[in-house]
Amino acid sequence: MRGKRLSIGLRAVPAFVSVTLLVTGTWGAEKKLHNLGNGTDGASPEAGLIFDAAGNLYGTTGAGGTYGSGTVFEMTPNGSGGWTEKKLHNFGNGTDGATPEGGLIFDGAGNLYGTTSAGGTSGSGTVFEMTPNGSGGWTEKVLHNFGINGTDGINPECSLIFDSAGNLYGTTVEGGTYNAGTVFEMTPNGSGGWTEKKLHNFIRNGTDGIYPSAGLIFDTDGNLYGTTYGGGDYYRGTVFEMTPNGSGGWTEKKLHNFGNGTDGANPQDDLIFDAAGNLYGTTGEGGSNACGGPGCGTAFELMSDGGGTWTEKRLHNFGNGTDGVYPYGALIFDADGNLYGTTYGGGSNACTGFGCGVAFEMTPNGSGGWTEKKLHNFGSGTDGANPSASLIFDAEGNLYGTTTYGGSHNGGTVFEITP
Repeated sequence: MRGKRLSIGLRAVPAFVSVTLLVTGTWGAEKKLHNLGNGTDGASPEAGLIFDAAGNLYGTTGAGGTYGSGTVFEMTPNGSGGWTEKKLHNFGNGTDGATPEGGLIFDGAGNLYGTTSAGGTSGSGTVFEMTPNGSGGWTEKVLHNFGINGTDGINPECSLIFDSAGNLYGTTVEGGTYNAGTVFEMTPNGSGGWTEKKLHNFIRNGTDGIYPSAGLIFDTDGNLYGTTYGGGDYYRGTVFEMTPNGSGGWTEKKLHNFGNGTDGANPQDDLIFDAAGNLYGTTGEGGSNACGGPGCGTAFELMSDGGGTWTEKRLHNFGNGTDGVYPYGALIFDADGNLYGTTYGGGSNACTGFGCGVAFEMTPNGSGGWTEKKLHNFGSGTDGANPSASLIFDAEGNLYGTTTYGGSHNGGTVFEITP
């Protein structure tokens, strides 16, 4: 399984709609900004990127670095049309975290936060903070070691999200009371540390979701939404909501069970809202196109009736012809209401048995449906291959992302796609 996720700006606070400034039109060529995997450089990024206020990009790699356990890196425009990459931290030293699969977020003071899926004192992952040290470098601090007791969550693959009070929220793929994953909260304890609290233990009871590998999002009322990779009525994943119960706890409710017939299956990344309060996301498998058995994946919408019932609608079935397959990353909106994302496989180039992946756009067609269009086929020559993360926009409407493999050193790339 893969985990991921995203936030743009200085702080990830409760957001109701994810849009950016963009004038739509014809898209130009893709440009590699950095080839990962050279020497002790980071390699194999599975998460997307974020910007700071100065226009620098930040991300993580799941492998590479001095200790082979991943890195945090920064990409800075060099003033002549290129970008310079700098490692900010090498994971894997001693009881440090290892293998970050989720992305980063900023707080209001410019500190970075993220998770590692492994490492730490129990080898089960960490929550970490990266703080500028005032001399051009950054200092990493582990805020929580997962797996410190028998029922703690383990192996987080997600990005984190802040609430307006400065508390952090996320998921773990496994662990918890029933070893099926958890939703957790991290609260500053007033003495420089943080206290972790489980908000929900997923349970293998045949109906609850299990194995949440994606991050969470808030609505304007303070409710949390997320996905699970497995579980549910058809054992192929769920969309769930977490609601404060008024006494300090939270109540989990399933909104949709994936895997019925040609429905999508096995969602792996975050959800997003539109302005009307509908949810959008992707499933890595399922849909009406087979891809050898598990299905090629879907893009979907969940619509609320305002009374607690949600109806799912498939917007696109991936895998027709040279279309992309296996959309592992989340979707993003532009200001005109078009959706953008990536697929891990498929496309016109066959660097593996299931293709090298694509970047795509989805446009409302005016009659209640959506039209999908490929913006780029990855994997030609030393191009990046197999993107597993979401995209982000800059203020000019350019798209940025990462590929897990490919590039000059086959350690993945950072890329830009320009209108």
